[in-house]
Amino acid sequence: MSETIFSKIIRREIPANIVYEDDLCLAFTDINPQAPTHILLIPKQLIKCIDTALDDDQTLLGHLLLTVKKVAANANLSNGYRIVINNGNDGGQTVDHLHLHILGDRQMQWPPG
Repeated sequence: MSETIFSKIIRREIPANIVYEDDLCLAFTDINPQAPTHILLIPKQLIKCIDTALDDDQTLLGHLLLTVKKVAANANLSNGYRIVINNGNDGGQTVDHLHLHILGDRQMQWPPG
């Protein structure tokens, strides 16, 4: 696994407020929240970004999206939430490990960025 802050969180070398975990993924609160609720959901398997995902990753990617529902329900985001996946430098990705931002507990604006 490539060394990122997320790989260290997966291995419990860096503390995080973990709110969900299963065999394939881990969710924790963002240390720099952009909304009252801001949770990151990451696969335990390294996928650098959406552009590097392979056809073989289809099941894992689907699992991540379905897991968002569980994490959002556990966080009581009953009024809705936004899911963001940044991809590459221009997309705002700052960690080279695929991650989904789950943002909630406030009205989201459009356009987002």
